[in-house]
Amino acid sequence: MWQSYLNGLLVAFGLIMAIGTQNAFVLAQSLRREHHVPVAILCVVCDALLVAAGVFGLATVLAHNPMLLAAARWGGAAFLIWYGAKALQRACSRQSLQQQDGQGVRSRRAVLLSALAVTLLNPHVYLDTVLLIGSLGAQQSVPGAYVAGAASASLVWFFTLALGAAWLAPWLARPTTWRLLDLMVAVMMFAVAAQLILG
Repeated sequence: MWQSYLNGLLVAFGLIMAIGTQNAFVLAQSLRREHHVPVAILCVVCDALLVAAGVFGLATVLAHNPMLLAAARWGGAAFLIWYGAKALQRACSRQSLQQQDGQGVRSRRAVLLSALAVTLLNPHVYLDTVLLIGSLGAQQSVPGAYVAGAASASLVWFFTLALGAAWLAPWLARPTTWRLLDLMVAVMMFAVAAQLILG
């Protein structure tokens, strides 16, 4: 049981720590201190459900249905281009990511819907989380322990990212820093979208 748990923990950590669209979104929300804890909780829950789905059968379904993967690919690319354009627009604006006196702060619902979109409209989540992590988990002696290990990695990573970045926010509260972060987010979104379109 503990070997399966450890395998899930290590495999998930190895994949989740790579800077991707979901991590960039959580980082941006944390630096804004804009509903960053609910965003982290949502990401952990989504990851745990997707890993469990992959381990207990969805990985096999996706591997045999290229139409589903193609739909996720093109829908995800469109969303990432739109989100990257919004980040680029913020990077070019005077206020950028910094929210002064509460102006422009989005509702929790709006932020969580954006987090859900960044998570579920990104085809890499299905390729990495469902197919790769899920198919490896299906081969474990105790698949449930593997899912728990992967969920633990997600929990530790997203809460470290959310709380750590929020703690650093006062030291990073310079307009130039916020613009650079938004520019980084835009480049990340466009790069992943291009990879999806060309690949």
